[in-house]
Amino acid sequence: MPGCAIYVTPGWEVMVGKYLLDTGMVLRHLRGNRRTVSLLRHLARTERLCISVVTRLEVFAGMHEDEQYTTQKLLSRFLTYNLDAAIADRSGELVRQRRSQDQMLSIPDAIIAATAVQHNLTLITLNQKDFAGAPGLSLYPLTEIF
Repeated sequence: MPGCAIYVTPGWEVMVGKYLLDTGMVLRHLRGNRRTVSLLRHLARTERLCISVVTRLEVFAGMHEDEQYTTQKLLSRFLTYNLDAAIADRSGELVRQRRSQDQMLSIPDAIIAATAVQHNLTLITLNQKDFAGAPGLSLYPLTEIF
């Protein structure tokens, strides 16, 4: 895809993913939440898991010095989708749409949602109410698991 920038760990074959993880899911995995670790390991057996560059930024921003190796190791397993013009435009549209309905959607959440829509990915998030109603967004049903 022209203009599509995907960060892939050197030596890894480029694979298209099916699921985009929200920041909260990655943080729960890093903190050893058993249900999260189990779910992500189960999904990773058959699908390449993805994150937005925003999730990568948020995880690194909240990382403690003693977590650097573990964090980098985990993040290297995910396909990272960069922010491009199409995602930026879609993100802005989501924020504007929510604002017109007197609702808030943070810019990071808008970028994550737009990334999922743009790349036809199902978003896995614990904050489903924050993303509900975003046009074209598919959410993984976590209510039964968490």
